[in-house]
Amino acid sequence: MHTPPGFVPSHVTPSTLAATSLAFAFAGMKLLVVGNDVTPAIPSLEDLDAAGVTGTRHYLGNLHGADCIAIALADDASAPAGFALAGLRSLFLKLPEPTLALAARAFQVVEWDRTHRFCGRCGTPTRDKAGERARECPACGYVAYPRVSPAMMVLVTRDRELLLARANRFPGAMYSALAGFVEPGETIEDCIHREVREEVGVEVADLCYFASQSWSFPHSLMIAYTARYAGGELKPDPTEIADVRWFGVDALPDLPSTVSIARRLIDTTVARLRDLPGAMPVG
Repeated sequence: MHTPPGFVPSHVTPSTLAATSLAFAFAGMKLLVVGNDVTPAIPSLEDLDAAGVTGTRHYLGNLHGADCIAIALADDASAPAGFALAGLRSLFLKLPEPTLALAARAFQVVEWDRTHRFCGRCGTPTRDKAGERARECPACGYVAYPRVSPAMMVLVTRDRELLLARANRFPGAMYSALAGFVEPGETIEDCIHREVREEVGVEVADLCYFASQSWSFPHSLMIAYTARYAGGELKPDPTEIADVRWFGVDALPDLPSTVSIARRLIDTTVARLRDLPGAMPVG
């Protein structure tokens, strides 16, 4: 998810909030929505007030004149009449992408606040730090900012083939590019070489940056690359990879949702490979 056009982020709550402000309220990992399963929508502050829904508020910013608020509900809160609780993944392609991106941002802020109520150094209850989106410890002074965990994604190519894997955690038969978290002391490029070697046993070269995407499951920044196969036999790590194969650009398996950076990476690379000189016509 990207920052939506027209969104101005801020952590400073205005002196007054309109009743029509968008309220991204989370109970645990689920978002409170109005409407039905086909056309869910984000409620307003007025909607939540009328339903008696309350929680800790965090100002996110302004989208085309509308203030946006993240609200942390009790983890075991239930949805009042006329509302429903839904996981963010279930809302893919149901909410407009700008709204989904703000919901993902709200979740990351709420999750950070929920998991930093106590100091990780001395255990003292934390408090909001003036002037910043941060929690500080009044006892030892430790400051905790919203966490962002960098992760790499890489799509390896060999001529007009893509290296795609099905992770043990993937549903059904979905295949995707390889991915993994950056370890302390690594660059993104170091991580790519290590993860590809560990997960599928091959070497890569000619790394090329593609794009990045905030990925709120729960607080990742996915940084995507392409790379060229440089040698080795496929030897998948069974603890991580259920299956890995080379797929021709015209014989691809089930792929991730179009909301994900993985799908954009795959689609863009497929289009480029098909345009290479000597490519066979499609259809």
